[in-house]
Amino acid sequence: MGAEFCGTAFMVGIGCGSIALGWSSFAVSFTFGLAVCIVIICLGPISGAHINPAVTLGFWRSGHLDKSLVLPYIVAQISGGFIGALLSKGAGPTTPAEHIGFAELVGIEIFITFLLMLSILFIIRKTSSIVAIAIWVGGTVALLAFFFGSFTGASMNPARTIGPNLLSNHSSVIIIYVISCCIGAILASEFGSLKKVGE
Repeated sequence: MGAEFCGTAFMVGIGCGSIALGWSSFAVSFTFGLAVCIVIICLGPISGAHINPAVTLGFWRSGHLDKSLVLPYIVAQISGGFIGALLSKGAGPTTPAEHIGFAELVGIEIFITFLLMLSILFIIRKTSSIVAIAIWVGGTVALLAFFFGSFTGASMNPARTIGPNLLSNHSSVIIIYVISCCIGAILASEFGSLKKVGE
């Protein structure tokens, strides 16, 4: 639980901190991806370094995580994300662009979280190398954040959204991001299970 707490705090603090510094969208996306990569390398052997409640739900649905760990993991992640948000002073809340409607917001967040979870399931089946997994997942986060950040903020992670949004008075959209991300991850796990059976 400590690993999930610290890992999520680090990812949110460093990633949102780059937003607070006014870095470019490329630099912010790279920073989030690099933070995820570092956390997986350092803490992956301890907890799996989910650092994301949606990923935890996805791993539970795919049979990679015992159900007794789901709630403790999620509590640790959300708590860590809040501390990371405090350290970055609430910078970088995830909010949709003005031209993005409700359906588009939900659709994009489901889609990109689906892709993230599917990429995780893919790489852990291909290799057990923690470095390879870290680079792959971190790279996926960076790419998705870069291409979709300007539309929805590219949350893909309830713990990345809850803290910054609460601290910056953007709490009204939190539930939309949380539900969308969780749906995306669970759908990816179900799809991944079907693919595995068919292989």
